[in-house]
Amino acid sequence: MAGPICPAALRFIKYVDASPTPFHAVASSVARLEAAGFTKLHEQKDWRGSVRRGGNFTRNQSSLVAFAVGESFVPGNGVHIVGGHTDSPNLRVRPVSKRSKEGYLQCAVETYGGGLWATWFDRDLGIAGRVIVAVDEKQTQFESRLVRISRPIARVPNLAIHLNRSANDAFKFNQEEQLLPILGLADSLNRPADNSRLAERHHPVLLDLLASELDVSVDQIRDFELMLFDTQAPAVGGASNEFIFSPRVDNQMTCFCATEGLVNSLENSSLASSDAVRAIALFDNEEVGSVSNQGAESNIIWSLLQRLSSLSAEDMTDPGMGVPQSAAPSAALEQSLAASFLISSDTAHAVHPNYANIYADGLRPKINAGPVIKTNAKQRYASTAATTFLLRRVAERAGVPLQEFEVRNDCTCGSTIGPMLSKVVRTVDIGNPQLSMHSIRETCGSRDVKSKIDLVRIY
Repeated sequence: MAGPICPAALRFIKYVDASPTPFHAVASSVARLEAAGFTKLHEQKDWRGSVRRGGNFTRNQSSLVAFAVGESFVPGNGVHIVGGHTDSPNLRVRPVSKRSKEGYLQCAVETYGGGLWATWFDRDLGIAGRVIVAVDEKQTQFESRLVRISRPIARVPNLAIHLNRSANDAFKFNQEEQLLPILGLADSLNRPADNSRLAERHHPVLLDLLASELDVSVDQIRDFELMLFDTQAPAVGGASNEFIFSPRVDNQMTCFCATEGLVNSLENSSLASSDAVRAIALFDNEEVGSVSNQGAESNIIWSLLQRLSSLSAEDMTDPGMGVPQSAAPSAALEQSLAASFLISSDTAHAVHPNYANIYADGLRPKINAGPVIKTNAKQRYASTAATTFLLRRVAERAGVPLQEFEVRNDCTCGSTIGPMLSKVVRTVDIGNPQLSMHSIRETCGSRDVKSKIDLVRIY
């Protein structure tokens, strides 16, 4: 008989299913935060008089920062941050995607991140992203709308084994020519569209599908950023419901757990006894280097700390609460930087039973055994003895077990947002263990979801 399913795991798969792109992941987290009372803020506006207990703001619709202010906080105190990323490896529609060959409509795509691209063959693919549309008759006002076509409209077909006898020995393919999705047949689907400018760059049938999904005319569509995604829903699996089989575990696991943990941390009036700020920062573009305006190497964290340090105590207290004394703004920022701490939360490599020799002895994380501290002497991860000590204290209070991972000397490893953000604040790198990292469909532990939420909640 299968075991009970962890409620947190069910909430996670619902979150992932609603979030096929970074834009959708941010929207999912924002909806959860604002339902819990977090104030919507804007970077281009003055926050004075608006912050109160806390708020959230987005950048590029694909990065999110949210924070809650302790009632005893004064500028210069520390900010406790959980950082993650909203993006995952995928196929992205090119600015000129219109391709046709041998009677097929094809959609030109660019690989994003270091994906296991062989896993994208023979999958049912939908299209999602954001679309810029005109919203008035004169087409002088525009807005960005999220779109999701959930039914399978694209596919990257494999070549039959009869025509490629060596496929099972070494599956090789050209990413430009052979990782090319088909949308349909040219003679039956490529009907004329209204907008000739966009139709020069994209198949009219794709424009029609977007317009229908958004309930606008093709002529209202001005531009878009679209990504392909696997339409198969995530699921809890395994003989005892111990696994989650899902796309985008890396790193929507952090997006979900950080959001849930921050909201849950406000229960039982816990802010009343806090002198710090609790924050989450979910960045875009980690999979391609984090160097964008919405990436971890941007000024988002610095800007948050600077704003919190420059606000007066009156700006961050409800009327009648009393106003604590604070340091001068010029000194408060430096004090806050020194007192702050960041958990760089991504995912980690669970030991693979078929490739156990790839992992270092004593450093083989197991699924459902708790978050993993990630260490690398070459600074691919930011963990140090001091920051892991602090994390262990938090985990002990939360009753959450921790594991260790460090790569073998004869293997390479990836990196995270941790090293670049450690230039600003003290940082430790952690992650929930998973298998098939960067596959179109990954595997993680259903019970590990609650462990990560509990860790964030106490932190």
